[in-house]
Amino acid sequence: MQIAETFAVAAPIERVWRFITDPATVAPCVPGCQSYEVLTATSYKATIQIALGPIKTNFNVIVDLTKAEPPTYLASTARGEEGGKASTLTAKSELRLLANGPGATTVSYASEVALVGRLGKFGLGMMKKKAKSIGEEFAVAFRTRVEAETASQGGTAGEVLSADNAQAGA
Repeated sequence: MQIAETFAVAAPIERVWRFITDPATVAPCVPGCQSYEVLTATSYKATIQIALGPIKTNFNVIVDLTKAEPPTYLASTARGEEGGKASTLTAKSELRLLANGPGATTVSYASEVALVGRLGKFGLGMMKKKAKSIGEEFAVAFRTRVEAETASQGGTAGEVLSADNAQAGA
């Protein structure tokens, strides 16, 4: 199943990169993330609660960052299983960041996801709808956290630059 989304964040690309590559800041944005653990500099373990139809379950997931080109590209693989191995999940993902001026970033991601087992028996349409919902929830939570930090540190980089330019011209 292919999943792809794009969303905008009112923050400089460097800040977005820092947030998205730090498990302590990105984990709270992942819907259902119950816990995370840093295994190595490029490998993380997370427990994520998923509700699909009448089923609510936890997945134990290992995420490996396979390629990074800061601050614009990140590739990862994820693999995990539901307790009792009733379902297994694998995903290969690519994330791209594009600066849209000094204070705005476009975030795009694409994932190829395979889910087999009892949750894999749900129809593709239902799975895609759930994946889209999770992606939208993540985008809202991520954007809110990044933009809140940006505002608390004096606004967007564009606003800071504009203020600096105004002072220089005064």
